[in-house]
Amino acid sequence: MTGPGAAAFLPRPAVLLKATRPKTLWAAAAPVLIGWALAYGDGEFHLAAALLAMAGALLIQVATNYHNDYADFLKGTDTEERVGPQRVTAAGLATPEQMRRATILVFGLAVLAGTYLMIRGGWPIVLVGFSAIAFGVLYTAGPKSLAYLGIADFFVLMFFGPVAVGGTYWVQALDMHPMVLVAGLAPGLLSTAILLVNNIRDVDGDREAGKRTLIVRVGRPAGVWLFAGCVVVAALIPVGLLAMGSGRPGALAAAIILLPGSVLLDRLRTVTAPRDLNPVLGRTAQLLLAYAVIFSIGWLVS
Repeated sequence: MTGPGAAAFLPRPAVLLKATRPKTLWAAAAPVLIGWALAYGDGEFHLAAALLAMAGALLIQVATNYHNDYADFLKGTDTEERVGPQRVTAAGLATPEQMRRATILVFGLAVLAGTYLMIRGGWPIVLVGFSAIAFGVLYTAGPKSLAYLGIADFFVLMFFGPVAVGGTYWVQALDMHPMVLVAGLAPGLLSTAILLVNNIRDVDGDREAGKRTLIVRVGRPAGVWLFAGCVVVAALIPVGLLAMGSGRPGALAAAIILLPGSVLLDRLRTVTAPRDLNPVLGRTAQLLLAYAVIFSIGWLVS
């Protein structure tokens, strides 16, 4: 669409792309990738369902980022003192109404992508799909939003972990095994680690804005230990799967994330300037992607 009318209805494409926060999309893609590997390893890979699961996950993440962009602006969380990546609404690149429309549009596309999955997967996928959308909205919507109450971390663990991996497996195999949900804990934990870094970086601004994140509630030192716990437990998930009798030796290679994870932990513990934590945030997202790729390849070759 071009012309003044289109420009007024939605932000410019470059602004929309910026607002997707591309570096955060790995959190949506990683659990789907693991779900692909688990299904393929069981001889249950279904190409159409696999691709639509990835599309749906990415679209829900993008819509959630759009909603978060304008909701935080309206609540006064995003100010000139923000140390994280620029938000398009706060920067004046888009109006709240434009971002609201973009949010609705992309959530609609997610429902469209998920229609086939809901038909194929039945009520479990209907429940998962609409719960994921509700989580995306409630993350920052309203006076009692999840992010502002300090309980978003649990929902990130579940929706970017067992729910995403389990849902991806289910739409292909139309069946479920406990090992799938256990395997899903790893990307959920690493996604939670990303959120912890984000909230440690933003703790001062969040406290001033009344955003009672988990880090605001428990403090930075506890947050650093929570980060360490997330990385260590995620790395040990393949060991747990083997102990359950459901794992594969090749997936143990994913434990190598403990090495870069320890470096990130040291940076998180010692860096004092919030802006200097931005690289740690990006590398934690890369850690999640690395885990998903190594685990998936290891699962398939062993």
